Amino acid sequence: MDLGGLGFVIAGLVVGFIVGMTGVGGGSLMTPILLWFGINPAAAVGTDLLYAAITKAGGVFVHQRNRNIDWTVTGWLAAGSVPAALLTLLGLMFMPGDKATNDLIKYSLGIVLLVTATAVLFKKQLFAIASRHAGDGFHFSPGRLNALTVVVGAILGFMVTLTSIGAGALGTVALFLLYPLMTTRRLVGTEIAHAVPLTLVAGLGHAGLGNLDWGVLGFLLLGSLPGIYLGSHLSGRVSDNVLRPCLALMLMVIGYKLVA
Repeated sequence: MDLGGLGFVIAGLVVGFIVGMTGVGGGSLMTPILLWFGINPAAAVGTDLLYAAITKAGGVFVHQRNRNIDWTVTGWLAAGSVPAALLTLLGLMFMPGDKATNDLIKYSLGIVLLVTATAVLFKKQLFAIASRHAGDGFHFSPGRLNALTVVVGAILGFMVTLTSIGAGALGTVALFLLYPLMTTRRLVGTEIAHAVPLTLVAGLGHAGLGNLDWGVLGFLLLGSLPGIYLGSHLSGRVSDNVLRPCLALMLMVIGYKLVA
């Protein structure tokens, strides 16, 4: 293994460890790291999308075994996200040249990172607001709730396909605002179940456009799988009040540098 390959293995290990400890930060960290390694934005997004699909597939198995997935909500989300992903891929196909595509992805990535950082930083406050209003008028009729879930899925599908970011932190917050009575475990399991088909469709679409590095993907998986295992076992050892602000600050700095 050359030094470049070793660097990607270490990157996968670090990101996997952080994801295992916090539950967020996969795409938010992996795509900027790939950019730092010199991979162009389009290839970084495509590689990270398939990386996410593979790593989260194992999470679906575990959550389904523990009955932590609401497949009805997953279906409504996918009804919006998968068509949005396909339309976004179609739009990228007609972009006037690689430079325009990479510039669009890089700028969009910076914006979504800043939004994600805000969601990570104020996640507890947002959850508290939704919980306080769960029993009053802060709910919708079944038909309107399903329609809003499709719309949220479509927004996530667009963001994830363009930047590889949004299915984790933003998806979980959006779901909790729509379904405040859903338990946290079921919320996370539903979000992961939805993320797998979305990232798989978007990742394969990017691969079809030539925006994927299979060698890098293999090295990332080689490091991330043990990283997630180690991080999961250390989860809770470090206070969430320390981890989340540090992660949010890091995402804000990265996002600002990409936008500026």
